[in-house]
Amino acid sequence: MAEPRSGLVLRFQRRFLAARPLRSLPWPELEQSLRTAPDSALLADILEKTILHPLCVKYPPSAKYRRCFLTELIKKLESSAAEPLDELYEALADVLKEEESTHCYKNYLLPTGDCVSLLESTALISGGTTGLLTWEAALHLAQWALHNPSLFRDRTILELGSGIGFTGIAICKTCQPRTFIFSDCHPRVLRQLGENVRLNGFIPEPDVTWSIQTESQGQEVEGEKCQSPKVIVAELDWGSVTEKQLLGLRADVVIAADVVYDPEIILALIGMLQKLSTSRADGKAPEVFIASTIRNPDTYQLFQAQLDKVGIRWQMIPAPSSCDFLDDVQPDVTILQLFI
Repeated sequence: MAEPRSGLVLRFQRRFLAARPLRSLPWPELEQSLRTAPDSALLADILEKTILHPLCVKYPPSAKYRRCFLTELIKKLESSAAEPLDELYEALADVLKEEESTHCYKNYLLPTGDCVSLLESTALISGGTTGLLTWEAALHLAQWALHNPSLFRDRTILELGSGIGFTGIAICKTCQPRTFIFSDCHPRVLRQLGENVRLNGFIPEPDVTWSIQTESQGQEVEGEKCQSPKVIVAELDWGSVTEKQLLGLRADVVIAADVVYDPEIILALIGMLQKLSTSRADGKAPEVFIASTIRNPDTYQLFQAQLDKVGIRWQMIPAPSSCDFLDDVQPDVTILQLFI
């Protein structure tokens, strides 16, 4: 006879509470209130297994777990003769506030009448990354691309540091590329990027969504034309990707926006560009365009100096003086064409 569902849930809760202890509660007030509650025996086992567990600092639980835990705890108290604990309700209110959505949907109207819809973070830094919202250079690069569609038409495009996908989605909707490869390395950014690609009606290629495609997967049928571009969402770490993997992508054009913002990643970016120089089977290096918002002139000059050091020629190309996707102050954005 199958075990009743309530029994299964109870055994799961016991194991889960013991393995993933609770930490984020208002201390020390709540702990003291739980210990001195009239029906403290009801809470003693839970208290010892969760709140006071020695692993609680190392494995902090999610807000969802804390909400479920507090809700169940309140239910037990309310079903007993114990006096209500204000601290428990305050803790639950704090968790509910923390769980409020930190994301929103934004719609960007393209000159063609198409719309790019994105799920974006409302915070500059979320989940330990700045890649969950659209930055200014991505908007400028998209507008420049829309004015230069022939550069992308019927070609394979690789975007470095795609973030949540605005530039690439705009190009896919308006410039008719054969293949567009979105890439990033942060797991949470990749998940949200994939969601946004699907949100805009594109289906990433199966089986290659989270890793660089192999050389055989990257091959195209000569002269093949597609109404909709082939879309790939790839995990690409600049430091570990190999020339062989890049060769499999067969990129004709490489673009990036707002990837020159930290001196610590410039060398990895330069190394990536050097690998790209040999990433075409026909021996022809891809065309490379990098858009940057000049927030720190020293960092930007360091990038240019490192390009010169390794022999990568560059030139500044005309960029839009203003961006139609921005309503407020226009940032200082430049676009470099690199000759790798």
